[in-house]
Amino acid sequence: MKLNRNDITAQIKQLNPAYRAVLIYGRDEGLVRERADKIARQIVEDLRDAFQVATIEPDKLKSEPYLLADEAAAISMMGGRRVVRVDGAGENVTAAAKDFLANPLGDGLVIITAGGIRTTSPLVKLFNAAKNAAAIGCYEDGKGDLHQLLREVMAQHGLELAPDAAAYLQNNLGSDRMISRGELEKLALYMGDQKKVTLDDARACIGDSGALTLEMIAAATTGGDLKVLDDTLFKAFNRGENAIPILRNLARRLQKLHLVRGSMDKGMSPDQAVRTVVYNPYSPEKKALLSQIGKWSTGKLSNALDIVMEAEADCKVTGLPAEAICARACLRIANAARVS
Repeated sequence: MKLNRNDITAQIKQLNPAYRAVLIYGRDEGLVRERADKIARQIVEDLRDAFQVATIEPDKLKSEPYLLADEAAAISMMGGRRVVRVDGAGENVTAAAKDFLANPLGDGLVIITAGGIRTTSPLVKLFNAAKNAAAIGCYEDGKGDLHQLLREVMAQHGLELAPDAAAYLQNNLGSDRMISRGELEKLALYMGDQKKVTLDDARACIGDSGALTLEMIAAATTGGDLKVLDDTLFKAFNRGENAIPILRNLARRLQKLHLVRGSMDKGMSPDQAVRTVVYNPYSPEKKALLSQIGKWSTGKLSNALDIVMEAEADCKVTGLPAEAICARACLRIANAARVS
């Protein structure tokens, strides 16, 4: 079954009992893991309980597709339903999933996670078309998703966010859900008995790991700050950040600068032009864009966007290290920002 955004939210809270299997996929691997765990906990309280949670390696299903049905039909020694996890899957599990959905034995819930597949994948199409299964897409958090996450975590801990603190957090949390949630939980712990989160609190707590976001890498690139760029890229790759989200976030920043520069070319003041792309007056992004727009012309920004698109294509087809391709593209753009 193909789910819309509202359906996804509802199913993560309470899965439809008609669904015997769930596919959770998409670029935001942190969100994929979070949603898979939330759905699994609807069935099993302790996800480390080997009697109630079975794990199958995806490659094993390619040669032994019957294992999926066998594990789903197995009876737990402790009683109750079981969860069958297949993590890090790809098209190698499509045949096994198809066989299981055609004849789902037992009452176990199958949860398949697949971070690297697209909506056009045969596996996604299989789950979208099935009446007894659901496909849930997970993509990098945008501003709206981060706002919702902020509200959720703050409410859980009885905290209130000052407007400038909320703006700071939205601009200094990355697009990976698990990392963002971890940083917010750390902030909640830092607050202790204090209930109002100020900008100083947010800055004090969301330090190196929190401020090291895709936005920080993009800002260093478009600002021509080679030292910060080198440092943040190194740390991002060291913590497992993927090159593609870095490039896409950089492209979004370049597009914003392009819109700002275009508006200025039509006669708007820099402040008016920036307000067409940054709506929150408290956002630190407004000041950053104003400080950088003088480094760029529309032509230079168009060339920079071409570099990013070429780099993303190279990451997918050349077989060369994606980190090296990404770093080279960022460096070329940062150097262009330094040339007046």
